[in-house]
Amino acid sequence: MALALPAVVLVLLLGVGALAASSRQVALQDATADAARLLGRGEGDAAAAAVVRRALPDARVTFAAVNDLVCATATLDLTVGPLMRLPLRAASCALDGGR
Repeated sequence: MALALPAVVLVLLLGVGALAASSRQVALQDATADAARLLGRGEGDAAAAAVVRRALPDARVTFAAVNDLVCATATLDLTVGPLMRLPLRAASCALDGGR
């Protein structure tokens, strides 16, 4: 029991960390999709960046125009516990109808 308990605790902590990372990834993807749609409607970069920052304040976001598309890319460094850092990245594009 003394050997199994630390292993069980470690597995539980890794599971919680994986759930936290996946929920942040979904939020990051959703925020970049919203930002790309705003850019596609002709809103400015500041409004699109505000959407991402409102969802995830620590995220960094960049925008690019590619042919008939406007794209938003966001990155976030997630710290899981004291030892693990996970870089998260999400990108989304929308048809450029407003520029």
